[in-house]
Order: sequence, then structure tokens, then C-alpha cells
Amino acid sequence: MELDFSKMDGLVPVIVQDAQTNVVLMLGFMNEDAYRVTVESGKVTFFSRTKQRLWTKGETSGNFLHVVKILSDCDNDTLLIKANPVGPACHTGAETCFGESNKEGIFFLHYLQDFITRRFIEKPEGSYTTSLFNKGVNRMAQKVGEEAVETVIEATNGTDDNFIYEASDLIYHLIVLLTSKGFSIEDLAKELKKRHKE
Repeated sequence: MELDFSKMDGLVPVIVQDAQTNVVLMLGFMNEDAYRVTVESGKVTFFSRTKQRLWTKGETSGNFLHVVKILSDCDNDTLLIKANPVGPACHTGAETCFGESNKEGIFFLHYLQDFITRRFIEKPEGSYTTSLFNKGVNRMAQKVGEEAVETVIEATNGTDDNFIYEASDLIYHLIVLLTSKGFSIEDLAKELKKRHKE
């Protein structure tokens, strides 16, 4: 991408977002050299306005930000970097520089959907998900049914731990089935939102 470094004395603002939770971790600045090092190393590297030098996040603490994706805004003068953080993002020890908690929670379903979609496209050998896709829609639908029954059994006569375990299997197999039919967990969210009444 061709970035415009001319507007802020050779710098562009960089928003860093957790690639799995979508939580904003921090804001920094890059010059052309910092951008190049970030792309080449896969670790977010800023230009420190205080130290007046390149600074790789985590170079002393070990709390690196591993780049997943780099996006530019419509004017090519601001970057959004989706990264996988190693440890807290803030120098104070907080998970983010904005005092927010960086918990995966429900956003992991988005990550899981992306992972299953990649499996559907790439179909790597030896993958359980690939084996489900290869067996066809009838087998995938059967697995959803089996996991639904096991979830019901654990809900009525089992333990809480086994109930959560089986319910997780149900959601996973449902996402696989949705993906095979050209849909995603996001389509379920849209449908539920459409039905929702305040």
C-alpha cells in the first residue's frame, strides 16, 4: 500500500486492535522505516516521538504485538493493525492503554468461524474439520443432531462441565454445517437481531 507520510512530519497514526477480540489495544505512530520493519518482521514497530528512534513494542518487556493484518484508511494516512498480543499492551501492565479489559468472550466465535471457513477453502489433510466437509452435508447434519442430543442429556441428567462441553461441540458442528451451506454464525446473528424486540 502507498501511505501518505506527508501530513504529520513523516508520521502516520497507528491503531492496534486485538485480532481475536477486536478490542483496541493502543495508539502509536510510524514513519516509513517503522512501517517497513513492521511488515518485514511481523512485529509492530513504532517511531517513538519521545526517544526519537524506532521502537518495537515488546523489545524490553517481551510483550510483542504479532501482526495479523494491516489496513489503511480511505486517505492512506492512518493504519489499523490487527495483532495478536503477547501479554499486556500497556507499559503500566494493563491489558490496553485505554483501561479496557481484553477478554476474548463471544468474539472467539468470529475467530472460530474464520478458522472453519479457511478449512473449508483449503481443506488441509489430517484435519478433523476437513474430514467433516469431505463426508458431505448429510454427515455434518447428523453430527449436529448427535451433539444436540448429547447436550440435552447433559442438561437434564449430567454435570455442568459436561453440559458446557457438549454444548460447545454442538456449536462447533453447527458452524461447520452452516459453512458447508454457504452461511456463517454471523447469519444467525443477523436473523436473531431481526427477530429481537426491545
